[in-house]
Amino acid sequence: MITIYHAPGTRSVRPIWLCNELGLEVSIERVDQTAGYRRSAEWRAISPAGKIPAMRDGDFTMIESGAMVDYLLEKYDGDFSLHPEPATRASAVFHQWCWFAESTLLRPLGLRRVLREEAGANAAGLIDAALTRFEQAMFAIEQALTTDDYLVENRFTAADIMTGYSLTLTADRLDDFPRSRDYLDRVTAREAYRMIQ
Repeated sequence: MITIYHAPGTRSVRPIWLCNELGLEVSIERVDQTAGYRRSAEWRAISPAGKIPAMRDGDFTMIESGAMVDYLLEKYDGDFSLHPEPATRASAVFHQWCWFAESTLLRPLGLRRVLREEAGANAAGLIDAALTRFEQAMFAIEQALTTDDYLVENRFTAADIMTGYSLTLTADRLDDFPRSRDYLDRVTAREAYRMIQ
């Protein structure tokens, strides 16, 4: 049985969504998001970094949502319904978008949030720079969606789960990115995503 340790608004959406797409039975364990609990020995025994999500599959426990997606695909998507076959150009593009969703797209927004919370007005220039990087990332998504509805082979894959989740965190910033807005609406309309809400 797969268990995913989840808190609303966290990257746990990614592996839960993928499990739903694959039709896997999954147990969702809600995690207390308070800093005190996340530093507790109880939680650190599951997630040594104190981060959410964590996942158990039998006696195997892991952290990092992108790694969970890779593991679930390798173990449970043998017919390649949600990812391309390895060692192909489509696979390279698939991995490109999965990494892009976390590093290029979300990093500037996370940096902006930390700077706003920790440095306040002293970080105004850095906050603006983070927004510029976010907009550059969004232009890449807009370009990729010029002719296709999805990012890889014009079919829904786990790259859309990775990127779709990232875009849910930026939904209030998509007015200038209509293809991305339509893409977000398309991927979050899927039954497997709505099952999480």
